[in-house]
Amino acid sequence: MPFTSRRSKVQLSPEMLEELVALSGSRTAAAQRVERARMVLAYADGHSVSAIARETRTSRPTVERCLNKALELGVRAALDDLPGRGRKPRLTPDARAWVINLACQKPKDLGYAQELWTTRLLMTHVRRHAAAAGHPSLGRLGRGTVSKILHAGGVQPHKIRYYLERRDPDFDAKMTQVLCVYKQVDLLRQAHDPTGPLTAILSFDEKPGIQAISNTAPDRPPVPGHHATVSRDHEYVRHGTMTLMAGIDLLTGHVHGQVVERHRSREFIDFLRGVDAFYPPDATIRMVLDNHSAHISKETRAYLATRPNRFAFTFTPKHGSWLNLVEAFFGKLARTMLRGLRVASKAELKARLEQHLNELNAEPVVFHWKYGLESLAVA
Repeated sequence: MPFTSRRSKVQLSPEMLEELVALSGSRTAAAQRVERARMVLAYADGHSVSAIARETRTSRPTVERCLNKALELGVRAALDDLPGRGRKPRLTPDARAWVINLACQKPKDLGYAQELWTTRLLMTHVRRHAAAAGHPSLGRLGRGTVSKILHAGGVQPHKIRYYLERRDPDFDAKMTQVLCVYKQVDLLRQAHDPTGPLTAILSFDEKPGIQAISNTAPDRPPVPGHHATVSRDHEYVRHGTMTLMAGIDLLTGHVHGQVVERHRSREFIDFLRGVDAFYPPDATIRMVLDNHSAHISKETRAYLATRPNRFAFTFTPKHGSWLNLVEAFFGKLARTMLRGLRVASKAELKARLEQHLNELNAEPVVFHWKYGLESLAVA
């Protein structure tokens, strides 16, 4: 019911009215803001303070405080608490900064065995040394408060994020050389003359440590309605590891592969012999590969001397294996063929890998490199 009061009326613009109506019916906004929006709307409709208190199931002083703020400071200010209310913080900014500073140091540098902080260890250290450091307010610090301080400071000392430091002073120059090879691949793919001289371009690397693992009990196949997945015993038997030496032809998608137990110079030279026999004698075989010792050894250089102008190596920079396109092939291999692989011996592992390469070469997939080629073309 409308009422007569000495308190002024609340003037609501159409936009503010629409905002308050939406807020009063919200199920996701803070309950306190929803309640205060309903109070302001009811007062604007002419309801008395007592009626509003009954409707919102609160007290008259609560309604009056809300309405007074709306009249003095504006409706939006009435929806939130005024700044400075509540208990003053017990921890000073200097104390919080001291905790952040400790978190940015390694525990081992402060006399502990651990490499990384946990909230419990950091809490214990702070409690022991807070008074001596001039921060007695931290003497009863809890783990929850430690987490809040670290979160507010944007610090996560319990986590590690890895990065790759550039240790090759010629990284940019070598990267440009590799990208030039990929640009050449694009040009040859767009305008390749099958009657002209052939240029083969391979991306080569080794994938060592492929484990030959066998089951101790047979796998159980999926059973509709009972077991949706393959069931496998947790125990297994290791028979050793094998290495896959692979070079993908960036023009045709053909994969040259060799499965060996070790990847020394002699195995690499055997791979080169196989590639040499695969392509016509007049072809130039360009290879993108890393700086593995077998690729630049005395034995390898001696073999290359017997085949002058046949091979042209382009080396990726140190710690730049991501520039080698064959890594994408190895990643796909790990997600598909090697995923969950079980074999009875290393011989079976070798046979399965060779069979997989034959299946891939039956329907070759050409790998494309796109990163950085546009800027290279502009340069």
